[in-house]
Amino acid sequence: MAQGTIKKLVSDKGFGFIKTDRGELFFHHSAVQGTQFESLREGQEVEFSEGRGPKGPRAEAVTLVGGAGDE
Repeated sequence: MAQGTIKKLVSDKGFGFIKTDRGELFFHHSAVQGTQFESLREGQEVEFSEGRGPKGPRAEAVTLVGGAGDE
């Protein structure tokens, strides 16, 4: 799985962006696994697989690195 850092969250719209070594990657709240989207914070490290959405590449199966986060 690829790794990156949450760069920006748009909580009221339910999506965000992950900073990777190849640029930024969109993710939707429905791709988050193991924790709630609302508990994510900018700067957290995540793992993900890269997939394709209707508007191009996106992160799928997004999980926090090292645990479930702030529960």
